[in-house]
Formats: sequence, C-alpha cells, structure tokens
Amino acid sequence: MNWQFEYPGASLLFLATGILLVLYILLLRRKKKILHRIGDPMLVNELIRDYSARLFSIKMLLLGLAMSAGILAVMNPRKPGTPAANSRKGFDMVIALDVSRSMLAADLAPDRITRAKQLISKLIGTMPDDRIALVLFAGKAYLQMPLTIDHGAAALYISSVTTDAVPQQGTVISEALQLSAAVFNPAEKRFRTILLISDGEDHDAGAAEIARNLEKRGIMVNTIGIGSTEGSSIPDPLSGGLKKDETGNTVITRLNEQVLKEVAQTTGGIYQKLESSEVAVKALRSQLATIEKVATKDISLMQFKPGWPWLAGLMLLLLLAEIVVRETKKNNT
Repeated sequence: MNWQFEYPGASLLFLATGILLVLYILLLRRKKKILHRIGDPMLVNELIRDYSARLFSIKMLLLGLAMSAGILAVMNPRKPGTPAANSRKGFDMVIALDVSRSMLAADLAPDRITRAKQLISKLIGTMPDDRIALVLFAGKAYLQMPLTIDHGAAALYISSVTTDAVPQQGTVISEALQLSAAVFNPAEKRFRTILLISDGEDHDAGAAEIARNLEKRGIMVNTIGIGSTEGSSIPDPLSGGLKKDETGNTVITRLNEQVLKEVAQTTGGIYQKLESSEVAVKALRSQLATIEKVATKDISLMQFKPGWPWLAGLMLLLLLAEIVVRETKKNNT
C-alpha cells in the first residue's frame, strides 16, 4: 500500500505559502519604488553595493520550503504495514436483541434472555474476522455497542445485558431494524447483515415494510425465535410472583414465529427457532458462508511508519540555512 496522509485536511495550510509568495512580490516592488524615488544611479549603486538580490531570493525560497515541510509534517504522511499482515476478510453484523420482560419466561430453560446471550456468545466465538454491534430493544431501541472488532469488549457488553436495559415495554421490531441498519457505513464495501433475536410478541405492524426496504439496500436479516408457541408465564421481579394482567389473570407469553419468518424471508435470510445453540450457530454460519466476504484493510489494526519526524527535521535544517544565508555580499575590502 502506498503512502497516505493521516490529516489530509491540513493541506489548506499551503495557502500560507501562497500568502508568503505574494508578500515577497510586494516587497520586491516596494524596494524598486524606493530606489526609483532616490533617482540618482550613483547614489543608488552606493547604497545597495553590499546587497544581493539573489541571496535575498534564496532566503525566501528556503523559508517557503521550510514552511512546506512543516505543513507536510502536520499532514503526517505514513506508510501502512505489510498488507498480508493486516488484510482480513469479514463482514459487519448488528445483533438486535429483544430485552422485553417476556424474555424472562422460562419455557426455554433457564430463561429466554439467558439462552439468547449464550447463543450470541457462541456465535461471536466463530466470527474472529467480523465486526459486531449490539442493539437492545423492547418498547424502544437503543444502540448498546457500535461496530467493533474487539470481541472481548463485545462479550462484556453482552454478559451485562438484562431486561432492565430498556424501561419501555413492548417489542418494536421495526425500530430495532431501522436503528440496526443505521449502524452500517454505506461507504464501506462490506457485506452487512442483521441478526434479530426475539420472541416476536406484541410486534408493531411496520416490521414487514422495513424488511422490504432493507432488502433493497442489500442488508440480509437472519432471525432467531426465542420461546415456545405453547407459551409460558412471566416472572414479576417486583412482586416475586407471576406477571398479571389488569383483570388479575396470569400473563402468558408465546413465541410469534410469523413476523420473524416474514422478515427473514423478505431479506434473503433464514429463520431459526432456538432449541440448541450449537444447531442455531451452525445454521447461521452456513447461511453467512454463502456470502462472498470482501477483503478489507482495517486501519484500526495497522501499524504505520510515520513520515513527520523526517519532515520536521528537514524544516529545522531549512530554517537554520535561512538564518545562515545573509542578504549582503561578502566584503572583500
């Protein structure tokens, strides 16, 4: 890979060299006007006998070169490390995890949220070259972790997730998909995919429309269904009993597979009901393996050779040379 500038925007400072050139031209004109006013050629020659226009121009040239070297040092030209050591293949995945209270149901032992976290941890372990982000949602969606290759940090985020992470209750799948899609950088030529993990209960009607939009943008959504279609009661941490509705009846939460299947099929992804984490991870990896991974150069992982120290040294040498060079000729008398 060729040299590149770390701060290319600093090139605007080269305007200062243009200003220096203008000042130099104006100074020359001023000197000519002063000499012209004196008028007497013999007097003029006597006054400027020791002055050297060539040496003065050299001083200005040295000053301009020093300024240019300093600006280049600020821009910091740098050379990336060996491409073979830094290139990697991978894609970007946003994991959208449902953290609504229904995820406390124990129809998937020990409970839905714990099994979902176990699945995510196993999946991340199979994705060493991929960037991961985490979106949590219930009645509202929040970005918990931006795209990162730091899987250690990702594991810490995931381990700390609870159903208290989002106070608003509900299952806004459409908002979760929208926020997940917004995490991706469209300028990067990488495959983008969303993994939606939810029980699908109480979903909003806009999920299908959002899925069609994601399909047009080339974003695949794979979905994981958590829970059972038979349903289960929901523990109520406040009362220590089971969650009741307004009439006092025990609330039963059931897996709604229809919306999860529809979202996955619309975007070219797969739906998988979670029963075994190993089986679900294998199915997801098989699906993702069909996608051609784009080779990338992750700048955050590269070791650069900076060029600014050499340029800063050159600037100092040029400034010293400018000080040493005098405008006057050597006096041989």
